[in-house]
Amino acid sequence: MLDRTNTLFSHVKGTDNPWAAGGLRDFFLYRDLGIAAATHGKVIAHLVKANLAPEEGTGWHRHEADFQIVIMIKGWAKFMYEDQVTLVEAGDCVHQRPGIRHYLFDYSPDMEYLEIVSPADFKTVDVEPVCEIPKPAPWV
Repeated sequence: MLDRTNTLFSHVKGTDNPWAAGGLRDFFLYRDLGIAAATHGKVIAHLVKANLAPEEGTGWHRHEADFQIVIMIKGWAKFMYEDQVTLVEAGDCVHQRPGIRHYLFDYSPDMEYLEIVSPADFKTVDVEPVCEIPKPAPWV
C-alpha cells in the first residue's frame, strides 16, 4: 500500500524553477518539477529540452530504475531501443522497461519531453553497443 503520510503536496509553477544545465546530459537543459522532494526520492519528474545539436548522442546505456516513461511534449527524438529505431513525436509516450539498452541519437531543435523515473536517484550504466547508430540530421 502507498505510504501517503510521507508524501508531500507539491505545486511548482512554470516560473519557479528555471531551465538549468548540469543534468545527465550536457546537450540538454532540465527543469525540476519538485516531485523528487515531494516523494522523498521515490520518483523524479523533470522536463528536458534540447540545448545543443546532436553530435554523438547519449551513447549506449541502460538505467537502473524500476519505472521510466518519456512523454514527448514538443518536437521529436529518435532512439535506438535495443536494435529498433524508434521515432518519438509530440504526444507520444514511451515506457522504457527496466534495463532496456537504448541510445538517443537524434532530436529536433524544439524537442522537449517530460521524464518520470523511479527511484529519483536512478543510475545510468554504459553498455556495449547493440548495433550501428544512424547519423543525426544536422540542424539548419
